[in-house]
Amino acid sequence: MNKLALIWKTKDLRNKILITIGLLILTRLLTHIPIPALSKVDLRGILNQNQFLNLLDIFSGGGLSTLSIAMLGVGPYITASIIVQLLTVIIPSWAEMQKEGGDAGREKLNQYTRYLTIPLALLQAFGEIRLLQSGQLGSVLPPFTPFEWFVTLIAVATGTVILMWLGELITEYGIGNGVSLIIFAGIVARGPRALQQIIALYNPSQLPQIIGFAVAAIIIIAAVVIVTEAQRNIPVSYAKHVRGTKTYGGVNTHLPLRVNQAGVIPIIFALSILTFPPLVANFFLNAKSAALAHFAQAVITFFQNQTYKPIMYFILVVVFTYFYTAVVFNPDEISENVQKNGGFIPGMRPGKQTADYLYKVLNRITTFGAVFLALIAVLPFIFTKFTNSQSLTIGGTGLLIVVAVVIETIKAVEAQMVMHNYE
Repeated sequence: MNKLALIWKTKDLRNKILITIGLLILTRLLTHIPIPALSKVDLRGILNQNQFLNLLDIFSGGGLSTLSIAMLGVGPYITASIIVQLLTVIIPSWAEMQKEGGDAGREKLNQYTRYLTIPLALLQAFGEIRLLQSGQLGSVLPPFTPFEWFVTLIAVATGTVILMWLGELITEYGIGNGVSLIIFAGIVARGPRALQQIIALYNPSQLPQIIGFAVAAIIIIAAVVIVTEAQRNIPVSYAKHVRGTKTYGGVNTHLPLRVNQAGVIPIIFALSILTFPPLVANFFLNAKSAALAHFAQAVITFFQNQTYKPIMYFILVVVFTYFYTAVVFNPDEISENVQKNGGFIPGMRPGKQTADYLYKVLNRITTFGAVFLALIAVLPFIFTKFTNSQSLTIGGTGLLIVVAVVIETIKAVEAQMVMHNYE
């Protein structure tokens, strides 16, 4: 309470928190503005029967279930960020722009991300609406006229761009990462409705099950906190060297290797991969070629199978965790930087031996992190399978995002407090 009082008394920090809250309220208002070409539709009951569409609804902050202009949330922006980040590894000029271009180079890459967000939003909106029209979920929406398609796609792309802008405003003028906080706000906003649903459907025979879910949720949150914060500290020593009359170095420190280097990015990757083929297949259901239409139906059926889907999801999350960790953490580069600064890992020669050692340690801890992340991702499927309940499921991905964002935001607030006290 003393810390909260101190935060509120700190004018700059108080203003940043109020700006963040105000902008998050605006993002929530967007999820209640319906698409002009559609009458108000509530898809919550339908989406709860499909775990993957339910996950998309989580990332959209509930915008998909109400078919609002924010039905995609910040999903296209996140996808565009991932694509640009991967392209910086593939395209040498982009990699140089990121490393040596400074703020101007990073701003240019951010601009590319914004440009890419718009076509991705149009494509994803078209695919998801076609899925709702296809009959796979009971023909929720009627066919659109060309004008209705035009209005719908423009409205949804506009909603995505506004959310992207609000997220960047939060990052610049508020506290924490704006995109993460928008997703966080959407997940938290679902809490009261879920609680209301449990109360409405409650009967005394469910009490042991509800208590079991509450205990499981607490255990999962504790596990997510531990794994999110867990790191392996690699000892690094710096030799003494003299410059003029001053002595530098001669200190022992450590290189932190996080167990989960990739965060929730592998889950987003895997979700995109598993939702993209059926979305594309929907375009060919009414093809003139019977073979093509049959193949499209087979693809949709395969990706909707409740047995294969969790298995594929688990494998993809593990694979993408390794892949993204390799993208964001380069042992060769780290080894080179440590060597340039006169440092070394005790018992290891600088250079290749140090890099090989870092690869070895990173692979070991990433294995644990990848399996844990994959288990968290498929948690709703596991609970649904063993409890036969759609109303009582623990969303592992939602818990992971909420816990990670809370920890990140607390650290951001503490960093601001340290800067204020230092001043």
